[in-house]
Amino acid sequence: MRSAPQRLKPHAIDIRVNIDPVHWFLSPPRDTRSSLRRLLYHSFRGAQWTDVKKPERRQYLKNAYRVLLTRARQGMVIFVPPGAGRDRTRSPAFYEGVYDYLTGMSVAEM
Repeated sequence: MRSAPQRLKPHAIDIRVNIDPVHWFLSPPRDTRSSLRRLLYHSFRGAQWTDVKKPERRQYLKNAYRVLLTRARQGMVIFVPPGAGRDRTRSPAFYEGVYDYLTGMSVAEM
C-alpha cells in the first residue's frame, strides 16, 4: 500500500487498493493522471492522450461517459475532507471550493 492513501485514515477511510491519488490532485493539467482535465474527446494511447476527431467516435465517448455516470448514481460517495491548514497540499480553502461547487450542483450532504 502506498503512503498517499494513508492520509485519509484520520477521516476513517481505509483504502486497500494500490493507487496513488497524489497525481490526481497535484499533477499539472498536461499530466494524464491529473484531475485538472475537463471532459474532452481524447483516447489514451501508449502514455498520452490523443484527440478523437471522428464525429461518430466522439458521440460514442459521450454516450459511454453518460452510461458510467448513470451506473454510479446510486451508492456513490464523494468525500470532501476538511483540509489541514498545516499541510500545503491539503488547503482548507481548496476543499471548501470543491464543497461549494458540489453543493451548488445539488449534491446532497450526508
